Amino acid sequence: MMKTDRKNQLRAVLFDVDGTLADTERDGHRLAFNAAFAESGLAWDWDTELYGELLTITGGKERIRHYIEKHVPDELSRNGLDAWIAALHQTKTRHFVSLLERGGIPLRPGVARLIHELRAANIKIAIATTTSPENVIALLKSTLGEDSPSWFDVIGAGDIVPGKKPAPDIYLWVLQQLGLPAQHCIALEDSENGLKAALAAGLDTLITVSDYTRGQDFSGAALVLSDLGEPAQPFTVLAGNAHGRGWVDAQMLAGLDG
Repeated sequence: MMKTDRKNQLRAVLFDVDGTLADTERDGHRLAFNAAFAESGLAWDWDTELYGELLTITGGKERIRHYIEKHVPDELSRNGLDAWIAALHQTKTRHFVSLLERGGIPLRPGVARLIHELRAANIKIAIATTTSPENVIALLKSTLGEDSPSWFDVIGAGDIVPGKKPAPDIYLWVLQQLGLPAQHCIALEDSENGLKAALAAGLDTLITVSDYTRGQDFSGAALVLSDLGEPAQPFTVLAGNAHGRGWVDAQMLAGLDG
């Protein structure tokens, strides 16, 4: 049954960033972490398999602390551990932004098209992510242009809320800033933690899986797709009913089953 309380009343689309806007994790954040470790004289190497495991921990600083607890517990006695982790994460962010500025990470299929279509339809767009604001701005500028951060009505990123996904805090904060109820909005995510956060905030959620999240549990998602699709490159439906469509647009989002 169609979601009649939102049909033709879609007011905003809330985008996750890592894995949703771009495949940033394996060949972006992971490489930046390793570069930061090397610069800091640490013999740590996060290979693709290990990084996949670490992605169950949301937030870069939280990921570093989890790694220390599990793999190098002697570091827990380091003086000023929290400040040291924060500085190490800042070094990682610098490396990641540099990678973005070199054009190393493109947007996923359909993302740029959908953003332009939503703007043309006067539907608000927002960011809801736990990655740092610097990462978000650098990604947007490197892929959509220098002015693109101003296209977004709200950018919720980093440590502006206490609870990281799967807590709903970032989505609740963004909804509050938008001044909109959840039933007139849609979230776009790629991970189980992101889905849980969006659902807990009352948001219907469309999933586009990434390499690292393909096997996760997306129970409760309105639709699970390979990507957002393009007219010449339709998406693959992994769960749910796309009603014969091949790419995500505003009309499709407005009519998604809850």
